[in-house]
Amino acid sequence: MELNVYLAGEIHSSWRETIKQLATDLPITFYHPMEHHDRSDNIGEEIMGEQPNAVFKDEAASSINNLRTQVLLQKSDVVVALFSETYRQWNTAMDASTAVALGKPLILIRPEKLHHALKELSNKAQVVVETPEQAISALSYIFEKE
Repeated sequence: MELNVYLAGEIHSSWRETIKQLATDLPITFYHPMEHHDRSDNIGEEIMGEQPNAVFKDEAASSINNLRTQVLLQKSDVVVALFSETYRQWNTAMDASTAVALGKPLILIRPEKLHHALKELSNKAQVVVETPEQAISALSYIFEKE
């Protein structure tokens, strides 16, 4: 058995690399949003041409990024969503709630400090942990035979 896992969360730190390194012995293929920030912000204009203002530029990029996210979320067996204290994470909340709506199992990584802010989403997740290591332990458990 192999799992496809979508890694939802901010794109400014290397947390995905940590997850991938922790999972090197597991049969997992990882998917995630575009991590190159400028590419993500400019993809709409790259595909649809120059937009008349910043709002239209954002809308064009969002449509392409949402296409990518929807395809990769639907392809995934499990979604791991990381919330940290450092960044505003509206996209993470959207991806995690989309996973719930699609019936995808959700592992939520968040510090205890964010418990109150994420209580409803935490309640919908299958597993809530505080570290990437704990998330990989939960995924590892899926592969245990006995």
